[in-house]
Amino acid sequence: MKYYLIAGEPSGDLHGANLIEGLKKADPGAEFRFWGGDLMAQAGGKANLRKHYRETSFFGVVQVVKNLGTIRRQMRECQNDVADYAPDVLILIDYPGFNLKMARWAHTQGIRTFYYIAPKVWASREGRVKSIQRYVDRLFVIFPFECDYFPKHGIEPLFEGNPLVDALEARRGTLPFPEEFRHRNGLDQRPIIALLAGSRASEIRKNLPLMAALSERFPGHQFVVAAVPWLAPSLYERYLAGSGIRCVCDQTYEMLRAAEAAVVASGTATLETALLGTPEVVVYRLAPIEYYGMPLVVRCPWVSLVNLNLGREAVAEILQSNLDVTRAERELRAILPGGERREKMLADFDELRTLIGGPGASDRFARRMVELLKNRES
Repeated sequence: MKYYLIAGEPSGDLHGANLIEGLKKADPGAEFRFWGGDLMAQAGGKANLRKHYRETSFFGVVQVVKNLGTIRRQMRECQNDVADYAPDVLILIDYPGFNLKMARWAHTQGIRTFYYIAPKVWASREGRVKSIQRYVDRLFVIFPFECDYFPKHGIEPLFEGNPLVDALEARRGTLPFPEEFRHRNGLDQRPIIALLAGSRASEIRKNLPLMAALSERFPGHQFVVAAVPWLAPSLYERYLAGSGIRCVCDQTYEMLRAAEAAVVASGTATLETALLGTPEVVVYRLAPIEYYGMPLVVRCPWVSLVNLNLGREAVAEILQSNLDVTRAERELRAILPGGERREKMLADFDELRTLIGGPGASDRFARRMVELLKNRES
């Protein structure tokens, strides 16, 4: 069968690549075409990559508005390419701003559409649920709590685990021991606290000053920032000058394995940190208008994927509009070795791993997709 996949971000490229590998196992005659990145090209053939996500990623309202013409041209280009390819199924991977429009178009063309990794409509922009209901044939979700959420809106999702577990397991055996990580990066012998401030420039600007202020309360520890390779080092240096905090680039999993604890901005990183077994505090700084207006737009009780999946506050979430680090200091001390909340948090992480499911999710999702397509043909 013929599969057309669309991913518009690095995480979608990773999960898309793993899904392609699973589809090749479930359907040895599978043919692919896709928008994605290097990992999908490696899995599905470089010649089948029609557009790299580097050309299609526009973050924030300002960037989107400035590039509306480009986005419209890319949309038409994608639609024409899908129509020419005539796939058995169009598989949309997250990236809702673009992919929900593609779902609507595909529906008008009679193209079967699967949505893999649902838009986070449970957090904000809940109106998008209607588009999923109208234009998506099957929805594949990666969080257990979504199995309760979507049926309330008339959508029966399919859950086979979380592909992030596959990505983590693929790396787990290659992660260095803490001493090797220290030596490799010129770190001293003090215990490490990992700082995951985000993956976008706006998140670094918001969160890193707060984290730098927090580090001053812990002179016996060394704080290390997990930098991402697509942001300029100067961005980090601007907020770390004179703090003694080090930056280590593109070694997030390695750092989390070596760290006693982590301070993490909200997002997928909260789940990655928990699945790797590193106690964490979630800290996110918001502009005053965002902080006070958040209850009007955010429709879930927590921001971290750890708490959302467990259905309770297993990790502390500190959202604020100022630079008061008093509570962050208290919560961080509580999860360091000997702290009163550390062992309970580690037990909660064990429960989370069971709830999320074991490795092989990508293959299980792929088998389910192939089964659905074959059953429709028979």
